[in-house]
Amino acid sequence: MREYYTITELTREFDISTRTLRFYEDEGLIQPVRRGRTRLFRPSDRHLIRQILRGKRLGFSINEIREIIQMYKEPPGEVGQLNLMIQRMNEKRESLRQKRRDLEETLAELDRAEEACVERLAELGVKT
Repeated sequence: MREYYTITELTREFDISTRTLRFYEDEGLIQPVRRGRTRLFRPSDRHLIRQILRGKRLGFSINEIREIIQMYKEPPGEVGQLNLMIQRMNEKRESLRQKRRDLEETLAELDRAEEACVERLAELGVKT
């Protein structure tokens, strides 16, 4: 395992910008080692970046990701982190299900409105 990774290596590996990494650093999610103006990232930072990006893909906010990461670092540790992660995933899942129900309802309403428009056009003698 390598001791350090450069910002360029990580941006290429994860297909993210240097600005994204600096943002994660500013948010306190990662703490690279500084050598002058150079940032050197430890394997633990690389792992955190992978987890942050996974959290973002799952739809978690930076604050939610921070909360989950902090849970790992402090008591109750990994068990608490895993339980919190399960709780957050269930909340996210329910939120997505509600959005799906809302979308399905909106699509049905659009279908009804379109049907009403087509019927009215037929009543007016206009062919569609």
